[in-house]
Amino acid sequence: MLIVDDNEDVREMYQTYLAFSGYRVLTAASGEQGIEAAREHHPSVILMDATMPGVDGWEATKRLKADPVLSRIPVLMLTAHAFPDVRRRAEAVGCDGYIAKPCLPDELVKHVRAAVRTSLRG
Repeated sequence: MLIVDDNEDVREMYQTYLAFSGYRVLTAASGEQGIEAAREHHPSVILMDATMPGVDGWEATKRLKADPVLSRIPVLMLTAHAFPDVRRRAEAVGCDGYIAKPCLPDELVKHVRAAVRTSLRG
């Protein structure tokens, strides 16, 4: 499991939620670092923040999905903007799901479990 978010507090909070639920969690502070971590560790799921400086979550997801080795890793987009056009954009870049922030721990774990099940079937 890989969490990519430029906000350290968010990374730590989600890492705690998911580690408590039994997941091994890696983190990255930028889209570029997230791509590098995905290449190195091949996580089962990536939680990707949409809005980050430099390579944002949208671009990072496009790059991940364009890579034949990484394209099967489910990417769940994290965003504070819960608008229909944002959901469509997430689908357009290849996201496998969409999570509106803030997200309660149980809801986050539910989304991750569903993505892991999908990943294991693929």
